[in-house]
Amino acid sequence: MKLLLRIAAEARKYRFLLFMGCLSTLALTFLNLISPRLLARMTGIVQRGVGDLREITALVLLLLGVYLLRILFRFLGNYLPHVAAWKLVRDLRMKVYNQIQSFSLSFFHKRQTGDLMSRVVNDTATFEQLYAHVIPETITNAVTLVGVIIILFSINHTLALLTCIPIPFILVSGWVMMKKVRPRFRLMQKSLAGLNSQLQDNISGIREIQAFGQHERETGRVSEKAGEFTKAMLSALKVNAIFHPSVEFLTALGTVIVVGCGGLLAYHARIDAEEIVAFLLYLALFYAPITGLAQLLENAQLSLAGAERVLEILDSASEVTDKHGAVELPPVQGHIRFENVSFRYIDESPVLENISFEVKPGQTLALVGPTGVGKTTIIQLSARFYDPKAGRITIDGYDLRDVTQNSLRNQMSLVLQDTFLFNGTIAENIAYAKPSAAQEEIEEAAKTAGVYDDIMEMPSQFETETGERGIRLSGGQKQRISIARAVLRDCPVLILDEATASVDMQTEAQIQAAIAKMRGKRTIIAIAHRLSTIKNADIILVLKDGHIIQQGSHDQLIQEQGLYRDLYQAQEV
Repeated sequence: MKLLLRIAAEARKYRFLLFMGCLSTLALTFLNLISPRLLARMTGIVQRGVGDLREITALVLLLLGVYLLRILFRFLGNYLPHVAAWKLVRDLRMKVYNQIQSFSLSFFHKRQTGDLMSRVVNDTATFEQLYAHVIPETITNAVTLVGVIIILFSINHTLALLTCIPIPFILVSGWVMMKKVRPRFRLMQKSLAGLNSQLQDNISGIREIQAFGQHERETGRVSEKAGEFTKAMLSALKVNAIFHPSVEFLTALGTVIVVGCGGLLAYHARIDAEEIVAFLLYLALFYAPITGLAQLLENAQLSLAGAERVLEILDSASEVTDKHGAVELPPVQGHIRFENVSFRYIDESPVLENISFEVKPGQTLALVGPTGVGKTTIIQLSARFYDPKAGRITIDGYDLRDVTQNSLRNQMSLVLQDTFLFNGTIAENIAYAKPSAAQEEIEEAAKTAGVYDDIMEMPSQFETETGERGIRLSGGQKQRISIARAVLRDCPVLILDEATASVDMQTEAQIQAAIAKMRGKRTIIAIAHRLSTIKNADIILVLKDGHIIQQGSHDQLIQEQGLYRDLYQAQEV
């Protein structure tokens, strides 16, 4: 019930469409209840002998009007709930997507892309079944049952009571089916998400699959996931396959009882032909919604299983959120301080321990050290992708937790280690962080990043399509386009995570020259494994095991015995 109330709250926006659809369905049900009575009355007139054709004509015209109105109300009863349902699905998809967008990076460490896509696309689609089919048909069936029961009792109490004999057995079997089938549908939705995740992984890594000749291995993995989904689906269908004929048998048994007893009553002249015809016609109306109960329960359980997965996302809280009263960060100079900052991704594994340093406006800070010592973590903390477990980080004196995330990141340009380009043109990718940029600005940013000449040699130049994740470009071109994107944004803080890792020596020199032009004009934080690229940094932090073990300029550190000099000399060789 709690789940149903949550779902109803989501659909409140479309309650008028749903109400009109249900009202049309009720009107259709009322017309369906009238039709057998008119036909029975016609039978009675014929049985008694037709004395006045006007009565027959009136009944025919009335019956024709009923059938015409049934067309109108059936259309409205079918169409309006579908409009409401699909608009609700659209809204829920956007709501789930926006919720996913708001999560901190730690959330995505625990989730697969395919699973999240399945929740946005597949699980939200189950709401259509609920609002366009289950709810209207449940209302129709309930009203039909109540109306038919009243009419049956008005015709003959004895036969009406006999008609109700199968109902308790049907309700019990429905309750058992709900308990059995819902966990199976939940497993089915989960296994579908697993199949989507495997497909997404394999399609994204198709070059690696082909390069290492792992076609058969990956075919086996996809086959396994597809098998899990099929097994879960068949398990749910097996329960339904048992329930459907059981309900049909019970309703048929009720019909047999009524026909037998009705014949006996007719034999003893306790019921006439008109009443028998009416009773049999209404009997079909009575058992139709009960027979359809199986399909309704199946659709309802599928919808609720999908709803649970959707609401799980909507009810999840991000680890990094704007606190109540967070302010918009005003334009900053780029003065960044880490004060006794500690951080860990997993409780047992500290990444940073009691880190403190300061970068003044216009300075360049370089982070150096072996892989896995926390360099990228410092960058991610600076942009507040994560919050520190202890200590605080400030920019121009503002604690990052006291300002909104958007206002903070709007003053930072980032070039991350894992270069990502969207499927679009080169110009669109460079202008991604500044959609209003003029073509001249885009070209100037490309020149600064040292990628302009490469672009101009392409057939479509800046209108060249990059492909998914930039697959049509080389690694160096993608890296420089991402740098051009950051340059175009022109923020007071520039963060470079291995910005020259995928470029040749000549391009690296061009990028370093471009970065040199920006020194003094903005705060730069850079990670570099090639120490030659950070020789001119104002401050170099050398990290090891989550601690700062050396700090100073290149000239200072090269004079000291320590890790920096060892790394530098190793690269010089």
